Amino acid sequence: MDLVIRNATVIDGTRAPRFQADIGIAGGRIAAIGKAPKGNKEIDGGGKILAPGFIDAHTHDDRLMLSAPEMAPKVSQGVTTVVAGNCGISLAPAPKGMRAPVTPPIDLMDDEGKWFRFKEFKDYVKTLRENPPATNCALLVGHTMLRVQTMDDVERAASEKEISSMQRLVEEALEAGAIGVSTGLYYEPASAAPTEEVIEVCRPLSRRNALYCTHMRDEGDRIVDSLEETFRIGRELGVPVVISHHKLAGTPNHGRSAETLPLIEKAMRSQKIGLDCYPYCASSTILSFGRTQVASKTLVTWSKPHPEFQGMDLRDIATKMRRSIEETVGQLVPAGAIYFSMDEKDVQRILAFEHTMIGSDGLPHDAAPHPRLWGTFPRVLGHYANGLNLFPLETAVYKMTGLTAKTFGLADRGVLKEGYAADIVLFDEGIHESATFEKPIQAAKGIDTVIVNGQAVWRGGKPTGARPGKVLRRE
Repeated sequence: MDLVIRNATVIDGTRAPRFQADIGIAGGRIAAIGKAPKGNKEIDGGGKILAPGFIDAHTHDDRLMLSAPEMAPKVSQGVTTVVAGNCGISLAPAPKGMRAPVTPPIDLMDDEGKWFRFKEFKDYVKTLRENPPATNCALLVGHTMLRVQTMDDVERAASEKEISSMQRLVEEALEAGAIGVSTGLYYEPASAAPTEEVIEVCRPLSRRNALYCTHMRDEGDRIVDSLEETFRIGRELGVPVVISHHKLAGTPNHGRSAETLPLIEKAMRSQKIGLDCYPYCASSTILSFGRTQVASKTLVTWSKPHPEFQGMDLRDIATKMRRSIEETVGQLVPAGAIYFSMDEKDVQRILAFEHTMIGSDGLPHDAAPHPRLWGTFPRVLGHYANGLNLFPLETAVYKMTGLTAKTFGLADRGVLKEGYAADIVLFDEGIHESATFEKPIQAAKGIDTVIVNGQAVWRGGKPTGARPGKVLRRE
């Protein structure tokens, strides 16, 4: 054995009861579960929990994997695989490049356009394989990115010729290794796209049974209409659907998860549908006055004209500027923000829903990011499972591992099983997040060791420097 972790309490990612065992690793795979023979290296797992490495179902880590490949925000909380390219925003393809200033929300990834240098999706995949990050990744190609690269005006529906061009880009991305297409119909560059455009652009998904993942058109008053549109797209294409970061935004919509979850569950009986959620009552995206109107509080995460205000409450900034909220927003943009607009009861109900996966939706390039970037997975384990007893720890782990691997079609991942890839996290039962809204860039407490494809990437409270990540395909 290359490595043996001894005497650990194993939670295997299937929701089965925990058990005591050694885990032996050889050649990057799990070679023994039970009583393992001697290893070249050994770790004492006594008193600790050993689980499959967590799979982050919703990230914007496309650039982070290249600019900070040690992936500290993720491996520090036990994440071994990230699903990138969400909300219609992907780093590739960019056949025309990108001129500064970059259109929101694409600027969440790179506001100057310097990283949008991959003319084809295969160029991005090739770069990741030649310069791997610490984590594995599964990649989506973004519909918003396709629109911006194909159309001269995104405030209208695409023409047949433009749809054909976008289809070719989708085909190329899927051939290169993308597992599906993501949309961000909520955002201005894609909101003018009618349902029919989305269906036609995504036609190539059908032949490959690839995924359709969506930041829906509306997560507030018209949430039911958006769900029905999402279900329709999945049905007409005959492909699995993933509803991104399911939430109910705005005070008038608080409590409506009691309405939306039964609708999702009913649709699941006739088509493949997944959903993810992050464990916070606040969202994070670009700053706009309209979005502040449905939030009880808004924090500014970054501002191009006024970087001195990052991390501050918008109301305090308005007071300092002696301007109205609307005028203040006008002075700060382009900027990002955290919006406190959800109800805790909805968050708990969605988290507890049997089919909900865990996704961080963190924005790694914000100067003062939402704490979900560093704290999502420890918060689910520590606060919601151990603290509030919302579900057993076995269920929490399943929502981060086995369920996610199954939903995204990631073979040999998400479960501790002999022959499967050795993606593993060893953590204390007292695990909890350290990241807060005041101090968001902090590693979690209780993560002992994180292993990706048999190599330790986090040990002793810091990255090891190993970068064994792989680009994963959908099986």
